[in-house]
Order: sequence, then C-alpha cells, then structure tokens
Amino acid sequence: MRLLARFFTLLAVVLCLATGTVQAQDTTLETAVPSFDRWEGLAREAENAIDNNSGTDETLMAMRSRIAEFRTEFDNARDINAARIRTVREQIAALGPPPEGENAPAEPADVAAQREALNEELSRLQVPGQKAETEFVRADSLVGQIDTILRDRQAQKLLTVTPSPLNPAYWPPAISDFTVAVTDLRDETPNAADARTWTALRNNLPVVGFLFVLGMVLILRGRHWAGMIVRSLQSYGARGFGIWRFLVSLLRIFLPAAGLVALALAVISSEVLGPKGENIVLVISLLGGIMLGVRWVSERIFSRDDDEALLLLPREKRKEARFHVGMITVMIIITELISQILKTGESAPVSLAVLQFPWLVISSLMLYRIGVLLRGYTEPSSATDDTLTEVRTSTLGRVVRGLGTGAVILGCLSPVLLAAGYFQAVDALMPPYIMTLVLLGLVMVLQRFFADLYGALTGQGQAARETLMAVLFGLVLLLLVLPVLALVWGARVTDLTELWQAFGRGFAVGDTRISPADFLTFAVIFVIGYVLTRLVQSALRGNVLPKTKIDIGGQNAIVSGLGYVGIFLAALAAITGAGIDLSSLAIVAGALSVGIGFGLQNIVSNFVSGIILLIERPISEGDWIEVGGQMGYVRDISVRSTRIETFDRTDVIVPNADLVSGTVTNYTRGNTVGRLIVPVGVAYGSDTRRIETILREIAEAQPMVLATPAPNVLFLNFGADALEFEIRCFLRDVNWMMLVKNDINHEIAARFAEEGIEIPFAQRDLWLRNPEVLRTREENTGAGNARESGAPTANDRPRAEDFDSQDTGGDAEAGDDIA
Repeated sequence: MRLLARFFTLLAVVLCLATGTVQAQDTTLETAVPSFDRWEGLAREAENAIDNNSGTDETLMAMRSRIAEFRTEFDNARDINAARIRTVREQIAALGPPPEGENAPAEPADVAAQREALNEELSRLQVPGQKAETEFVRADSLVGQIDTILRDRQAQKLLTVTPSPLNPAYWPPAISDFTVAVTDLRDETPNAADARTWTALRNNLPVVGFLFVLGMVLILRGRHWAGMIVRSLQSYGARGFGIWRFLVSLLRIFLPAAGLVALALAVISSEVLGPKGENIVLVISLLGGIMLGVRWVSERIFSRDDDEALLLLPREKRKEARFHVGMITVMIIITELISQILKTGESAPVSLAVLQFPWLVISSLMLYRIGVLLRGYTEPSSATDDTLTEVRTSTLGRVVRGLGTGAVILGCLSPVLLAAGYFQAVDALMPPYIMTLVLLGLVMVLQRFFADLYGALTGQGQAARETLMAVLFGLVLLLLVLPVLALVWGARVTDLTELWQAFGRGFAVGDTRISPADFLTFAVIFVIGYVLTRLVQSALRGNVLPKTKIDIGGQNAIVSGLGYVGIFLAALAAITGAGIDLSSLAIVAGALSVGIGFGLQNIVSNFVSGIILLIERPISEGDWIEVGGQMGYVRDISVRSTRIETFDRTDVIVPNADLVSGTVTNYTRGNTVGRLIVPVGVAYGSDTRRIETILREIAEAQPMVLATPAPNVLFLNFGADALEFEIRCFLRDVNWMMLVKNDINHEIAARFAEEGIEIPFAQRDLWLRNPEVLRTREENTGAGNARESGAPTANDRPRAEDFDSQDTGGDAEAGDDIA
C-alpha cells in the first residue's frame, strides 16, 4: 500500500506550492535573459526521451522539474524591455504616420532617419521577448508530453495482474520472505555484547528514561486528563462549552500521539536498533497518530452524545460505525507494517499481495458495513424546519447515502479484485476511498466547530449552526480540501503545481493577459471607489443638501446621479489600474451590443427613462400621482422602475418608460394646493338662495380652505330627485382632501337639520293591480285549514304579476299610496 507515500505527499504539497509561489514572485522581479544555450541541450534531451519513451519515472520527473523552471523563466522574460518598447512605440506614434502613395509629399530626411532608427531599436528590443515566447510554448509542450507519459504508465500499473493470493503455492515463499526480512532487521540490531552499545545506552540513559516515562504517561493518562478538563468546564458552565469541548477533544489525539513520538525517540536515542529498525519505529509512531486522528473524526461524526453527533443514526448503529472505523485503522496499520518490513529485504511482489490479502479482505468487509450504515441514514424530521433547512438537510442525506452506496460497491468488489490478482487496482481504490470519507468527515467536524465559534462570538449559540455563515464555512473547507482529495486519488504534486502556475499566469484575451493579480487589483480599486462614492453620497444626503433650498426630490436626484457616476468612474479606474486593454474586445462588444439591444430593449428603455426622470424630475419622491389607473404616493425612483404606495398601503411597481411616455397626473407637483368639489342635493321646494348662503358659510369656516380664491357655491341642475348644488374650494394641502370633505359633510348635515332643510333620497310607489285576490282567500277551504294550522299556502302569497312598480319623485315616504 502507498499510504505513507500519500501522507508525505499531502505534507509536501503545501510546501511545494508555497515554494513555487515565492519563486514566481521572485522571478517576476528579474528581467535577465534566460540561458538559451543550456535550455537547448535540455530540450533536445527531453524530446529524445519522449520520442523513445525511455527513462524511468524518476528521471522523467527530474527532467520535468528542470523544464518547468526554464518555462517559468521564459514566462517572466516575455515582458523584457516592455517599458522601453512602450516608449519607443510612443515615439514612433509621435512622428505621425509615414507618407503613403506615389503623390504623397516626401518625408523630411531627419524625420525619416529618426523613424528608421526607432524601428530598428524596436525590432532589437522585441527579439528577447519574442524568443522567450517561442521557447515558453516549446517548454510548455514538453511538460505536457512528459505528464502524459507518466499518466499512461500510472494507468498501466493499475492494470498490472499479480498471481492470485489464493494459490497455496505462493504462501510458503511469502512467509519465507517475511521471515527473512524480520531476520535482517534483527541481525541489523547491534550486538548486546558490544561495549560500544552499552556505552551509548549508558550515556543516553537519562534522555531515554525521561522520554520513555513521558511517553507512557501521555499514552496511559492523556485521554483521562482530557476528560477531566471537559468535566471541569462543564461544572463551571464555561461559555461556548461546545468550543471548549471540541478543543479539549483534540487533546485526546495530541497527548497519546505525543506519547508515541516520545517512545519512538526513546528507542532511537537508546541506539539499540539499526537504521531499518529505527525507520520501522518511526513508521509505527506515525501510523499510531493516524489511527488516533481517524478515531477522533469517527467519534465526532458518530458521537455517543446525540447533541454532538453530526450524523444522527440510532445509538446502536453509531456504536457499530465507530467499531468498524477502528477495525479499518488497525488493518491499515498491519498492512503498512507488512509493507515496510518487506521493503527492508528482497521479496517477490506476490509476497506482499499474499501477506496483505486477509487484512485487506477484513478492511473490505468493514467498509461494506459502514456503507450499509450510511445508506440507511435518514434526516431527522422537525415540524419547525423551514424550506431552506429541509433542502440543505436533504442534500446532506443524498451525499451521505451516495457515499454509502460507493462504500458498499467497493467493499464487495475489492475481495474479488484481490482474488483475481488486481492488487494495484485495489490499492488505488480502497485506501483513497477510505481517506476520502475521513477527509469529508473532517470537513463536517471543522464546519461545526467554526459555526459554534461564530455563534459564541455573535451570541447566537447553537442557532448559528443553521445560519448562512455555517454554509460558507463548509464551502471554504471543501475548496481547501479539494487539492488534498486530488492527491489522495493519485494526482501528482506536479499536476497541482501545474494548475497553480497556469492559474497564476491567467488567460489571454486578444493581446491582453489577465491574471489573478489583475482581478485582485480590479476588485481592490473598485471597492475603494465604491466605498468613497457611498461616503460622499452619505455626506451629501445627511449634511450638505439639507442645508440648501433644493427640494427633497432634487436632493434625491443629485444623490442618485452621483452614485451612478461614482460607480462608473470606479469601474473605469479599476479597469485602467488593472491594466486590462478592452480595445481587443471592441468588435465583440459591438456585435454583442446589437443582440443585447434587441433582447433588452425594454430594460434599456426603462433605464434611460429613469435617467430622464432624475434629470427633468416631473415627479419626485412624496408626490401624489395617478398613472395607468393607479393612484398613490411616490416612494422610490430607481433606474429601472418607480415604486408607488397606494392609499391602501400596497406597493405598485411602475416601469419608468410608462411614466415618461404615458399620461401622468401629479396632484402635488410644485405646490400642494388643490381644488375640492363637494356635491350637495336638497329637496324640491327649498330656498335656493338660503342653501347657497349656508354652504358658503360652511366652506369658509374650514381652516384648510383658502380665502383666495374664495370658495364658490354653484346651483348646477334640477335633478330627478333633488336640486343639485356644488361646493368648489381650494385647499392649502390637497393631501387633506378626504378629511376636509368629511368635515364639510358633517357640518352640512348638522346645519340642514337645524334649518329644517330636507335632503331627498330616491322613493318607490307600489300599485296593486288585482285587489280582488285579497278577498278570495277566505273562500278557499285550503286557505282556511292553513290558517287553522298556522302554515301559509301558495294562495296566501301574492304573485309577482299582481304588482306593478313605478319610480316616482316627490317627498312622500315609500308605500304611502297603495290602491
């Protein structure tokens, strides 16, 4: 198995990436021309190796590393003399275009000589950069070809078939190889009778004794001490107990792991083992630390406490899952020890497969059982969960069940592949899958820790586990673990460094190369410009504009316009500061603008209309308007639409194009004066002059009614039911129209009652067409029986055709005339 190799690769990848980043930063400061002679020899050697597919993996990797270094130099050399080239081009442009055509006047001799000298200098300055660009492409191609060869060889190794470990003929040789390897380790141990061994042990005895005692104490008492700290914090009710519990649980790994390292150092310091034996001791301590780490992750995922368990399976199933995880780690330690011991001697490849076969089969069975448990995972239902929580929980459930299905399939498939001799394939599938489960579990554990930490800092407590920040923590952790997962599944460090360098170089758009540094520069400049714009807007809105005589609509227009201009200038400054040349995109932008113009013409129309509204200001915030049958107050004017609050407190979003192209009634534009009309009807026979006087007095008595122009009372019509009058008056504030009308109507009712003036209403006379029907009821026997029983019959009820209705005017009450 290649577990240790993968582990050390994970430790080295960060250093490699950091080293590559530092080198890239250092080389960007260098402008020296690369050594093309040394590069030519290396390039030819690499091309021969690629053509003949020769050389070991180590040779190709070393060659690739050297080529990658040259490629970095060539990449940095692209900009050699860039500043000088820009200056020369500006000088040539300052001379103007050269004369063209036969009839064009000849250019002055001194100008022509200067132009020729500048062109020659420009050609000379461009040579290193052009050559570096050419060799960069060549180096990049060689790196890609070497990577292809290495990947092909790696794929061929996965399909390598070893003899079946089930064949008994290979069992004795395998046991013999293992015995010989152990014997070599024993023979490597210094002779106890050697005086130098006892002398070294005697000299190092204090250190050995201290490390031995320290290691045993940490291993035997470390977990107990960690438990005591947790119980102490719980008894004192420490704030953020979940965080402290998490941190203390780390001690359950760190203390025993430190104890294992101390014991290993004690054995090495005693010098009683040879180099191979000391290597085995270090491997044992490292594997012990890995076992403790995996066990810690399983205890957090399948915790005994329901509140701490990240996958809330039944208690018995969580206990079973912890047992299977522990068994898998034990099997991994055994198989890795077998591998390390066999590496100390010369053994046949089939011996490793034979000796590791039973332990790998047990690991497969344990992985199968874990997959069965994960497939049965169901999310805990809660009646208070909202839709977002249900979606997130269901997503977690699908992922867990998917991982469980993969574990079941791999657990069933691995023994079959091992029996068939595909040992390399199993080694490339099962350990990475197990490490993937562990890493994803670690992501869940760290996400819970950061969510609890966020809850403790903000005072939200455990409720922070369901906030958006918890989701963001999970996404960041997943992004960080992706490179580790790639290495676990067989990706080489060079693959990741290749991606990192490609990411650092950016991508080319026409003649412009955009790198992450350009994006960062763009973001920083734009954010600074945006913040400054908002600060200026806030200062104008709160301190400057309120002290002027500009109305509130004009103030809002100034603030909004300043915001749009500021954002545009911030974007322009960010593009310029990042060095992004958009001239190469002019044709593409022109073509896209046509399609965008047709597809977004309504949005563009509303945008332009919004700008017109802000400049011309036919309406302002707070105006009472009517548009498209909707009446209300303008609450907000944005670039695309305007929000109107109706009198029933509902918001109506009106596109700005409707306000510019349609008919808009603004009741409060310029001033709040408005006219109120109150219709009044009185009975026929009333004194019209007296009515006019009373109504004028009522209108003039209202404090909101203007004296100039004076209120007017008009006798309009002789209506069907009443004499019709109207009060027409102007109000100081038309927004009070309904309240003033209400007061006027109350006053009219009171004054008319005092004066005895009647307010008419519609009346109706009923005429009986057949009055004899009423007299024939007594002659009907059925009707008499019905009267005795108290139940009416059909003959007792008048029929519709016996009545004739007619609307009449006049002052009589309804039903006065019945014949």
